[in-house]
Amino acid sequence: MKLIKLSLVAVFCATLFSSCSYNTMVEKQETVTSQWGQVQNVYQRRADLIPNLVNTVKGYTSHESQTLQAVTDARARATQVTIDANNLTEEKLKEYRQAQGELGTALGKLLAITENYPDLKANQNFLELQSQLEGTENRIAVERKKFNDVVQDYNAYIRKFPQVIYAGWFGFSKKAYFEADADAQKAPKVQF
Repeated sequence: MKLIKLSLVAVFCATLFSSCSYNTMVEKQETVTSQWGQVQNVYQRRADLIPNLVNTVKGYTSHESQTLQAVTDARARATQVTIDANNLTEEKLKEYRQAQGELGTALGKLLAITENYPDLKANQNFLELQSQLEGTENRIAVERKKFNDVVQDYNAYIRKFPQVIYAGWFGFSKKAYFEADADAQKAPKVQF
């Protein structure tokens, strides 16, 4: 009889302990999902600024149609790559980073050609768009860091004992980090 009571107490404690862990895992997973939404939000803000920037530049640069088209194409590719927050795998994030990186490169080329057009550089609309784009790039960096922080918290939690036992049972799996592209690890070569 004493063994049955002890077994019932152990089962009750295990159930109570696992439900608390489960609830915490759900909360942390939702935090990751929410923060991923914020990362996508700031990338969308950048994508929304690009058509106005391209149109402003187009009015001043009649000989740069290839660069303008490259920016437009890169924006289209970047906005087509979407990731469901429940499928944050390294492969999916790499695909997303690559599309966003191509867009960033195209924008860099666009902004570089504007140096050849003094009237454009003095245009108030262009200056405002350029400022908004710079601010958005800063927001992207901040939100990516916040995303990585909540992913680290979630991943560490589901891998600690005793959650590691329950996480797999309930479908909680490790999330991928938003990492820098491999090219970002190489120092640029500067020649004078």
